[in-house]
Amino acid sequence: MNKMIFFLFIMMFGLSSLQIQSQTIPRNISIFILAGQSNMAGRGGVYNDTAKNITVWDGVIPRECRSNPSILRLTAKLEWEEANEPLHADIDVNKTNGVGPGMPFANRVVNRFGYVGLVPCSIGGTKLSQWQKGEFLYEKTVRRAKAAMVASGGGSYEAVLWYQGESDTVDMVDASVYKNRLVQFFSDLRNDLQHPNLPIIQVALATGAGPYLDAVRKAQLETGLENVHCVDAKGLPLEPDGLHLTTSSQVRLGQMMVDAFLAIPNSAELHPGFSVLVLFCLFFL
Repeated sequence: MNKMIFFLFIMMFGLSSLQIQSQTIPRNISIFILAGQSNMAGRGGVYNDTAKNITVWDGVIPRECRSNPSILRLTAKLEWEEANEPLHADIDVNKTNGVGPGMPFANRVVNRFGYVGLVPCSIGGTKLSQWQKGEFLYEKTVRRAKAAMVASGGGSYEAVLWYQGESDTVDMVDASVYKNRLVQFFSDLRNDLQHPNLPIIQVALATGAGPYLDAVRKAQLETGLENVHCVDAKGLPLEPDGLHLTTSSQVRLGQMMVDAFLAIPNSAELHPGFSVLVLFCLFFL
């Protein structure tokens, strides 16, 4: 009878935080939430193989992106494993993933936090409207972020890293309401994670898919919210598609985001626990 009750419980909750393999995970997790589009998910080194007519990743992993036993990632099944590029291989499953800013960021901060955990949530081809509270991507991201907290038996959220907006440069309406949607997204996320002043490091777009790039960039640079810090990707080299950052640009972006994070008062304090980077990343391709 007890076995049957347990079975029904698991069936009801599906891939819940109970399934996270936390036996060997240190406690006192510091959680970083990284959000955005495919440039956050990582398209560095991705190219079109014209001979085979497919998109592939070149497999080149810079020194700054190499794996480290102290850097983990949460899989799609909510299980911890050692983090390796590409971080979003089992998350953004309909796209070819490459190098993003997550690993260079993690490698720069891991010595300050002891352990780093990456929680990728990136999906290509989505607009900011799809990340509003109540939408599937928003709710799934919050669930994964909370599951990462549960896995350690306690911890604290440290910051959000956000890089999104290329898809919103296509339509004038999306661009015109981008600031309102962005402020609402940040506010809802802070509220649902019960951290009203959660630091947010966001990236101002390097490029866009449409004619309203300047309008979206202006919104990103002028949110007016407290403790939101902007890193500008404009000018970073792009892949031949003119849309995605190259591998070297992703490494540079990760370092820029670290610099912005460490400039926040008290962020540079050494933590003996385990840091979790939650990545929500989307792009229009």
